Amino acid sequence: MNFTEQAFRFDCAGEQLLGVIANPEQPESTGVLIVVGGPQYRVGSHRQFLLLSRAMAAAGYPVMRFDQCGMGDSTGELRNFEALNGDLAAAIGGFQQQCPKLNKIILWGLCDAATASLLYLDATHDARIAGLVLLNPWVRSEATLARTHIKHYYGQRLLQIEFWRKLLTGKLGVGRAIGGLMTSLVSARQVVGLAGNDTLLPFQKKMMRALNEFPGQVLLILSGDDYTAKEFLEAIQADSVGAAALVNHKLRRVDIDGADHTFSSAEWRQSVEVATINWIEASGKQENMQNNVLKTCCNVCQ
Repeated sequence: MNFTEQAFRFDCAGEQLLGVIANPEQPESTGVLIVVGGPQYRVGSHRQFLLLSRAMAAAGYPVMRFDQCGMGDSTGELRNFEALNGDLAAAIGGFQQQCPKLNKIILWGLCDAATASLLYLDATHDARIAGLVLLNPWVRSEATLARTHIKHYYGQRLLQIEFWRKLLTGKLGVGRAIGGLMTSLVSARQVVGLAGNDTLLPFQKKMMRALNEFPGQVLLILSGDDYTAKEFLEAIQADSVGAAALVNHKLRRVDIDGADHTFSSAEWRQSVEVATINWIEASGKQENMQNNVLKTCCNVCQ
């Protein structure tokens, strides 16, 4: 389907942010807002966000990508992923203003942009958001990183012939290796306590809560060769709220074998595009079926 691309500016607490919308000739009522993680701007690594937006627009879905405060062509001071609620709210409002026929918006984010999307929902419970596409969400802490290293790095090293060859020939810094392992073991045992004040909750707890409580559909895309993805799985499986969300029928998980963190090859990028578009179409069909069932039930009751 043919589409046009248009740049525009929108206000965010006195700052001017730049957005770009790819709008199909015959747009669907569902739009996708690409949340950009930092520090990078709206084009994305390997032009990923630009190419993704064009692929989704060609499939009929309006797509907006934008520069958050302090990045690209937007004014203001750069903020980290825990302080993007204002940027996201402004971008959603700008998207709706430019595409007034939208009635559903999906947030799409990679790494800390995925986490920022969850933190936004935890803080706002924005009813305009109908779905989430989360790629390799960021959960980094000393404990999660240490557990990931123990399981995926040290565990693999013990199975490598080269490791034992270096150990037996004295070419391996045994003291340094043991020291690194012990540091990881100590860090992995750390337990983050919950403070009484909700604003002091660690961001990992907030994102798990949002993922569990979000009423819409979720697509989780994980790279097969990425420590951030592995760290996320370790963290969510160790959290009771997160673990419940992971097996919820509303969440669909797609693993892309061999992919790195940013899906840098054309094959991996296209796999992400296809997974995203197929999921949006399937979610729309499922919602239509549920609405038809509800209408049938209402007619019977009358």
